Order: sequence, then C-alpha cells, then structure tokens
Amino acid sequence: MEPTNGIWKAVLITIYTVVFIGGVCGAIKISFLLVKMNTLSVTTTAVINLVVIHSLFLVTVPFRLYYYIMDKWVFGQSFCKIASAMVHIHMYLTFLFYLFILVSRCLIFFKWKDKLEFYRNLHAMASSAAIWILAFVIALPLILHCYSKTGHYDNATCFRFHQELKNNSVKGLNYAVIAAVIVITCALLGLQVSIILKMVKRLSGSICSHQEFRAQLKSLIFVWFIILCFLPHHFFRIYYIQQFEAGSQLEIYNEFCLSTTAVSCLDLLSFVLSGSQLWRQNSIVFSCC
Repeated sequence: MEPTNGIWKAVLITIYTVVFIGGVCGAIKISFLLVKMNTLSVTTTAVINLVVIHSLFLVTVPFRLYYYIMDKWVFGQSFCKIASAMVHIHMYLTFLFYLFILVSRCLIFFKWKDKLEFYRNLHAMASSAAIWILAFVIALPLILHCYSKTGHYDNATCFRFHQELKNNSVKGLNYAVIAAVIVITCALLGLQVSIILKMVKRLSGSICSHQEFRAQLKSLIFVWFIILCFLPHHFFRIYYIQQFEAGSQLEIYNEFCLSTTAVSCLDLLSFVLSGSQLWRQNSIVFSCC
C-alpha cells in the first residue's frame, strides 16, 4: 500500500470512528426524547425515520473500519455490495428527511399551515413504510444488480465499483441526481436565510432569547449538514465520473468524500446539544459577544 493511501486510510478510520461513536450516542439520546414528542407531527415522524436510517447505516460502519484497518475484505462480495449501497441509501434518505423537516417548518412559518400533522398514527406509519419500501424493496435490489455488472472485482477488496461508470446510463443518472441535490440545497439555503432575516427585522431586543428564532437556527443546522456533508461529495463526483480511470488515487479521494456524507449521523447529537440549557446559554453569550 502506498504511503499516501496509508495516510488517507488513517483519515477514513478516524472519521468513521467519530461517526460511529457520535452517531450511536445521538441515536440513543434522541430516542428517549422522541417518547415525549407528538408522534403525529410530520417533523417528529421525519426525525424517527432519521434515527432508523442512521442506525441501519451505523451497523455497517464496524465492517468498514475492519476493512480499512486490515486492508482486506473477508465478509464476501454480496455483503460488500450491501455495505457499499448503504452509504448512498443513507445519504439520500437523510437528505429526503431533512427536506421534509425544513419544508414543513417553512410552511408553518409562512402561515400556510398552522401545523403539519397526520390524522392518525397509522397514516404516519403508512407514509414512512412507503419510503422504506421504495428504498429497500426497489432501490437496494436495483443497486445490487448494477454493482459488478460491468466490471470484474477482487473479492479481497471492497467499495470499488467504479467500472460501472463506463455505462452512459449510469453517468446520466449520476448527473441528474447531482443537479437535483445542488438545486434543492441552494433553494433550501436561500429560503432559510430569508426566514432568519425576516425574523431579525420583526423581533425586538435580544433575538437569541426568542424561542421561535432558536427554532429556526435549528433548522439552519440541517441546511449546514447538507452543505458540509453532501455537497462536497456531489461536486467531486462530477470530476470523478469524468476521470475515474485515472488511477487508484482518485478512488481513495472518492472514499473520503463519501465518508463526509456519513458525518451527517452526528446531526442527532448536535440537535440534542443545541436543545440543552447549558449549550443554549453558551450559544447566546457567544452570539451576543
């Protein structure tokens, strides 16, 4: 293994270790808080689904860590495909649930809806089930079918299915998804910034002391997670699709960009911390300074 690859693998091990520890702590903590929340709320339903998708992804993280540490995959090519697909499924489902949370809060802010709630718990369960069926009954088998369809891969290696990019249909799908994510993210950022500016003009005194303003700052946290965790991967993906045959160095860069998407597992922990009284007081003092 080249020294540069050794450095990058050390970075990957560090990132996934932090993601695993922080993600597990955040999922456990937020699960206790969800018991007290309104389960009919669209936002609560989205957060519950976030806990589920983060938990499913975190199950695969120890296997990734083993592979990066031992530099050998021993769990079979089928499970390699599942673990590799879970990174992408986790990323896009997390993005989708972020979108649900932000759009529902925007609708409430602009008074288009007084509150967004399901009529019954059964409706919330049905809507969530529809998303999971689409993801794991349709999307996952499709991804597994496409992986290793074109190229031939060593059973001792994993997470390297770049040869599938030779297919023009795969390239087109990647470009379409990248464009959609970038456009939606820009729209969400612009909308959230406009909301905060409206609140700054409307509220008097110390704006940090207003609960409504702090709630919008929490919404901004989700936007920042999208920008910091998802956009770097998608921007690099444009270059990677065009130059994937350049060598193994690009593959490790692609793995690094994918690891940044896993950092979104820390959103629940940050959400819990932002709601704690000590964290809130420190944030208010910092903002006033």
